[in-house]
Amino acid sequence: MQSGGLIRENDCRPDERVASDSWVSTPAEAGCSEGWQENLEKSIPMSLRDHPRLGRISTALDSNERLTRNDGLLLMQDPDLPSVLALGEASKRARYGSEVFFNSNLHINQTNVCVLACTFCAFRRGPAASDAYALDIDEYLTRLAPYAQHVDEVHTVGGLHPEWTIDHYEVLFKSIKQEFPHVTVKALTAVEIKHLADISDLTIAQTLERLRDSGLDILPGGGAEILSDEVRDVICRGKESSAEYLAIHRTAHELNIPTNCTMLFGTIETASQRVDHLLSLRELQDDTGGFQCFVPYPFLPDHTRLPQAQLASANEVLRVIAVSRLLLDNIPHIKAYRMNIGDRLAQLALNCGADDIDGTVGHEEIMHSAGSTTSLDDGRSELARLVKDAGCTPVQRDSLYTHFRRYQDPPAPGRPQLPVAGQVVS
Repeated sequence: MQSGGLIRENDCRPDERVASDSWVSTPAEAGCSEGWQENLEKSIPMSLRDHPRLGRISTALDSNERLTRNDGLLLMQDPDLPSVLALGEASKRARYGSEVFFNSNLHINQTNVCVLACTFCAFRRGPAASDAYALDIDEYLTRLAPYAQHVDEVHTVGGLHPEWTIDHYEVLFKSIKQEFPHVTVKALTAVEIKHLADISDLTIAQTLERLRDSGLDILPGGGAEILSDEVRDVICRGKESSAEYLAIHRTAHELNIPTNCTMLFGTIETASQRVDHLLSLRELQDDTGGFQCFVPYPFLPDHTRLPQAQLASANEVLRVIAVSRLLLDNIPHIKAYRMNIGDRLAQLALNCGADDIDGTVGHEEIMHSAGSTTSLDDGRSELARLVKDAGCTPVQRDSLYTHFRRYQDPPAPGRPQLPVAGQVVS
């Protein structure tokens, strides 16, 4: 077996052979093509090498040089958007070719009761609100049960419930693993971890260890917003600080809990704050290697309380995805989070640097509370069609980005044979 990169059929020993349309990868490589840096030189369009402003960046990518903060600022602001997007797409194609990844997952938001009141959040409710809810263990399992045989991941984030200590989540995760042992548990953002540690009188490491031992597999990475405390003090005062977000993820990585990471943009942040956010994530990834996927998503204004938000245009969303792919050279995957940006913009993003389109979802409340209208009814076939219509190859993955299978539509059901006149039907 090779030490890294994709392990395809011809690379495996006889006892490790897999189907020709399936492969496995190490967690560190996460499905990235071996030698992708060499592929990048071939992927960059010739027209960009002599670009008056972006030519130096093209040369740096050719030479496997890491892009700088100034490069990031230029990419965030250069007026030649098509060229910026082309660079992002070249970087993605070097890693994955035409492949785009998705999984079979279900979102369950366990409670909207929250002790905080972030100005950008349309999901949060106080305990006395008429539409406040908190799923008990049985209700949670009842929501999961109809989907369990069709999904391999449950994604759970929610409010900071004032009464739920770590004991509640230990019971929840153990119950999921007992009832549905094949389901990966991706749950709890950094601020939820901090809240549980505080009300349970534990350290962050103790909290994560106990949750891991109860069945927590992955942290989803939400809540990063913008890693600038100046911005956070306006849009989410009371949440974890920028340093705390990074420290919680560092601790998770040290405990061998992989995580995603995110960025909420289009509120009040500047282009330089976006770049600094990306570089903070890149620096932590250099140290730990624990981030699997970066998920950038724009602020959705409906039903929220942030009138000063700048709001991101579709072009800006695509630019952020492309720049993220270019600056985050050490984070394997960039997600076009269709629950936030919608299916059509997600399709465009798949040709601008994104290589992942999340999953089947089934149910989701946080983004839809803020105004998302993305369908929650899409199954694997519909997701695969969305990817194909974008000119890409759909690949189903597991939650850890270690097992992959090129998606094939199930065979169409056989047509009933109609009787022929005069024929005796037995």
